Amino acid sequence: MQTYYVDGQFVGASEAVIPVDDLAIMRGFGVFDLLRTLNGKPLFLKEHIQRLEVSARRIGIELPWSHQELIDIVLETLHRNSFQESNIRIVVTGGSSPDFITPQGKPRLLVLVTRAPHLPEAWYTDGVKIITFLSERSIPGAKSIDYVAATIALKQASDQGAIEAVYVDHRGHVLEGTTSNIFALIDGTLVTPGTGILNGITRNAVLNLAAKMVPIDTRDLKLDELSSANEIFITGTNKMIVPVVQVDHRKIGRGRPGQTTQTLMRAFSEQIDDYYRNQNA
Repeated sequence: MQTYYVDGQFVGASEAVIPVDDLAIMRGFGVFDLLRTLNGKPLFLKEHIQRLEVSARRIGIELPWSHQELIDIVLETLHRNSFQESNIRIVVTGGSSPDFITPQGKPRLLVLVTRAPHLPEAWYTDGVKIITFLSERSIPGAKSIDYVAATIALKQASDQGAIEAVYVDHRGHVLEGTTSNIFALIDGTLVTPGTGILNGITRNAVLNLAAKMVPIDTRDLKLDELSSANEIFITGTNKMIVPVVQVDHRKIGRGRPGQTTQTLMRAFSEQIDDYYRNQNA
């Protein structure tokens, strides 16, 4: 039976409920983080917990759980489930509010463990299409539960045969995807936006790795630069590194995964293997 952690208790998925006066329901007030397992063990768990804590502070939620308590609850919830590979969603809600708008300083913690999705191999061998979408996060550094824009954007992407939508702000600057960060290889330099985005855990790992291989420029990325980029890829918790071969109606490079992207994909896979060897040493 699938087990969730909900507000201090471990319950079956069908019994997982929160009160309707919780600000997560009434106002979309809350934060979350998502991580995955590899070989059955959480990947970058401490980093994801740290980001959750930062997200909560930025929207004004004071967490009553320590860093270690959050880790322990996540690990226990994972232990109570038996998927070969899992997604782990950690959600902190605003808690119940008698006037449906004012936080009372009693947030709720939810940990949801589900089966990790199997992504198509063709994404990595052939590359994918993404679209652009005019939008930006209201609080970029917080991974809030408000995903209205993302839901709309992903529906548009799906309707156009794309797997992701990347946000573009009113200045014409590319920011990030709904669930990913974006990189573009331009004249031999790997460019990625550095402001107005969520601090991606996979993004940071890829940046540290790529810095050993290619010049890095963290700066504003203009929309018209995407069409002339030699290579583009996106990164994310579930996706890892996915090569992009089409943006909207424009083909990128030669229309297939580029050499730098493929090299980074192989190196990142090796880095993850090393990560687990060190964790289990």
